[in-house]
Amino acid sequence: MEMVLDVYKRSYDPLRPVVCMDESPRQLIWNTREILPIKPGRPAREDYEYECCGVCNIFMALEPLAGKRFVKVTERRTKQDWAIFLEDIASLYTHTEKITLVMDNLNIHSTGSLYETFMPAKARKLSERIEFIFTPKHGSWLNMAEIELNVLVKQCLSRRMESVEEMKKAVNCWQASRNTLGAKIDWQFTTEQARIKLKRLYPTFIE
Repeated sequence: MEMVLDVYKRSYDPLRPVVCMDESPRQLIWNTREILPIKPGRPAREDYEYECCGVCNIFMALEPLAGKRFVKVTERRTKQDWAIFLEDIASLYTHTEKITLVMDNLNIHSTGSLYETFMPAKARKLSERIEFIFTPKHGSWLNMAEIELNVLVKQCLSRRMESVEEMKKAVNCWQASRNTLGAKIDWQFTTEQARIKLKRLYPTFIE
């Protein structure tokens, strides 16, 4: 936890950006009955009945100090999908010396996934460009990308979507708008506060 909080205290450095990454599954839903459109004095009406059309996955990469995010919708969430997403992130920061990547301890989040996806030389080169910082177990709330995913869901994904293509279109529009605004996260929680509020997590020493 303290390692993550120390990373968040770093000043903005375009050569060593701090990027938070997270992912979330989303269910695809088809309306079995036509939605009744909005009319004067009457809101649009949607039947409670629906049909599941499978699931997809959303990857989120957020650079909180720069107010930039990169979102990618995939049909699956495998080791290979994650590795390719990391390659996508690296391609956005070709000018940097090192990318500090904050993420949770999901089993696919390892350099092994890179080697299972790319040739060894490419996997090594990619892993050397990234400093991996993991949130502690049961500490995913420390990942600012999780906060941004919640914003995405509330602002863009609260309605039913039946296909990956529809999801991609909606997410891309949201991403463009949010990046244009340069929306940032003002992180306030510090190590000093953690030692007070979460003192139960620290050992007790008796003098």
